[in-house]
Amino acid sequence: MSAVLFDLDGTLADTLADIAAALNAALGRHGLPPHDLPAVRGMIGDGARTLVTRAVRGEAEVEAVLESFRTIYTADLIVATAPYPGVPAALAALAGAGVPMAVVSNKPHAMTVRITGALFPDVPFGCVLGDLPERPRKPAPDMLLYAAAQLGVAPERCVYVGDSPGDMEAARAAGMAPVGVAWGFRSAESLRAAGAAEVLEEAGSLCGIGSATARR
Repeated sequence: MSAVLFDLDGTLADTLADIAAALNAALGRHGLPPHDLPAVRGMIGDGARTLVTRAVRGEAEVEAVLESFRTIYTADLIVATAPYPGVPAALAALAGAGVPMAVVSNKPHAMTVRITGALFPDVPFGCVLGDLPERPRKPAPDMLLYAAAQLGVAPERCVYVGDSPGDMEAARAAGMAPVGVAWGFRSAESLRAAGAAEVLEEAGSLCGIGSATARR
């Protein structure tokens, strides 16, 4: 049996507009200039603290801006956020085929659970895991290995699908097949450079990803 684990932001869900809105509101509270969407896109992927650190550029206290960002983003978590086109149908097809699935994200755990539940209420994910203090974030493999254990599937029988080089690095470190998506926050070239076994160009290709481990 093969299992498919997914990143959330930039892979299953387009969260960019809501993250950018909350970040810019937080920066404004502290007298800092906003960033446009392409700039914020390049800052996402390594957790909220790293996002804010990149955004403030040493011009303000990270902790203060981070607290504001978390407060604002928690209140407006799902405004423009939506699944990428084709993702719900692909997940339904995988579920219909009996493929075990999980979500593993560097987003705080409570936010990961809220967004996943709101956008994909009918998808039977066996594990939904976000950032918690007891496990290192990606690119460390710990979160992926925990999710695989929750699914009852050996890591080498798992595929991890993500949109960042860190996702590919985490998959490789966990012994999983690393698969990138070209519609997310990073380029296909950066994913291949980070070791992606393949890069999917459109969400419909996710329907066949459950067989990817058989090709390893």
